[in-house]
Amino acid sequence: MKVVVIGATGTIGKAVATLLNDKGHEIVRVSRHTQPGVDISDPASIGAFYKAIGEVDAIISTSAGTASYATISKLTDEGIDRDIKSKLLGQVNLVRQGLSKVRPGGVFILTGGIFAYNPWPKSSVIALVNAGLEGFVRGAALDLQDTHRIVIVHPPSVREWAIQMGMDGAPWPVAATVAEAYLMALESKITGQAVFVEGYRPS
Repeated sequence: MKVVVIGATGTIGKAVATLLNDKGHEIVRVSRHTQPGVDISDPASIGAFYKAIGEVDAIISTSAGTASYATISKLTDEGIDRDIKSKLLGQVNLVRQGLSKVRPGGVFILTGGIFAYNPWPKSSVIALVNAGLEGFVRGAALDLQDTHRIVIVHPPSVREWAIQMGMDGAPWPVAATVAEAYLMALESKITGQAVFVEGYRPS
């Protein structure tokens, strides 16, 4: 399959691209700085990107977007708007604008996060975005059932990221393990569902 991995320079994106390449898929690695590149917070950038890539079998978005870690009393209008525009609306627009570029029977795989189910303190907007993405996937699957699949992966925190942030990485999976969830979403027949990393399904 010809698979576009958006966010391919990030921790999860690199691991996904590597795993899928090892499994024999043709990978197009995309970030803001590749050619073609894409900024998913900008609908015009998404449109230009799709004009440049031609037809593909799958779009995988591993782009985390922005994230406002703050208590409700510290949230700002600007921060909330930024988070919704980048991660939520950005991935919605990837699907909307990509329908004519993903071949019939192809799949869109979006990235949410485990905060949709098990939020931490100061993660209310992130939980909102992740849960909103899952709602979109469930609804969009009904509209796309005769043409495309659509799936959302909810990864937990990743060990490499936790260590980089000065946290204990031991409770979390490495990116290579997280990538297995994306491979399953790609090669399965499921649609309109959430996929979790093995061992990290929410309680």
